[in-house]
Amino acid sequence: MAYWGKVIGFCLGFAAGKIPGAILGLIVGHMFDRGYSQDFSQMGGFGRFFTDSDSFKQQAIFFHTLFASLGHLAKADGAVTSEEIQVATRLMDEMDLSGEDRTAAQNAFREGKAADYPITATVKEFVESCHGRRDILQIFLEILIQASFSDGHLSEQEYRVLEKVARSMGFKRRELDYLVSMYEAEIRFRGQSHQRQQQNNQHSQYSNQQREADAYRILGVTAKASNAEIKKAYRKLMAQHHPDKLVSKGLPEQAMQIAKQKAQDIQSAYEFVKAQRGF
Repeated sequence: MAYWGKVIGFCLGFAAGKIPGAILGLIVGHMFDRGYSQDFSQMGGFGRFFTDSDSFKQQAIFFHTLFASLGHLAKADGAVTSEEIQVATRLMDEMDLSGEDRTAAQNAFREGKAADYPITATVKEFVESCHGRRDILQIFLEILIQASFSDGHLSEQEYRVLEKVARSMGFKRRELDYLVSMYEAEIRFRGQSHQRQQQNNQHSQYSNQQREADAYRILGVTAKASNAEIKKAYRKLMAQHHPDKLVSKGLPEQAMQIAKQKAQDIQSAYEFVKAQRGF
């Protein structure tokens, strides 16, 4: 029956840890009742990230949904490229996934490649697990956007997958387009910063005017914005990507590298605009 998992989980949890144990047992039992027994056998390696009863389900679903979505995105245009595999592999490296953890991520990526993979249902379950926290959902979407540019451009098929995921998480199309354009600006801005360090004063096709336009785009404002509006936008973005706040809201520490890179880009753009405006 569909409720036996909850009953057994509650009883065993209460025997092991009174009320807190009963709550955790109820959560685990509910997941099995909902058909998560197979998923969790495949996600077993992610168990070492579970620090308390609240994060038990949430972080498991985060990792599984992330790598399954990456697999679905990679397969969107027909064939998984070596660049797309490298993106998933590099993300596993940045998250320090090894042994069972890495196997669980690889299995999720493999599952996601299936043409009939239920991406919408999976994403909606993830949204439910993190209580619809907008900042966590945005970081998740930003990771997928970054992955979609692994070969240097965003294909129409990849965009459709991103749009489906974004819609399932409650993002409107214009919000997705803004995040995509923001990442494109970050790529140019970040690349030019590195190029200037390498080439110093050599001529570049990327003009100072283009660099300034990208800096404003990263900050989510226009050149007409006042200094006060720019500062406000900067502080809001930095708060959204602050590691401590994201961890406290449920983002696994192993996924924090993406948020840190984003924060660095925002900081660099803000410092550039400040220097241009002299405030």
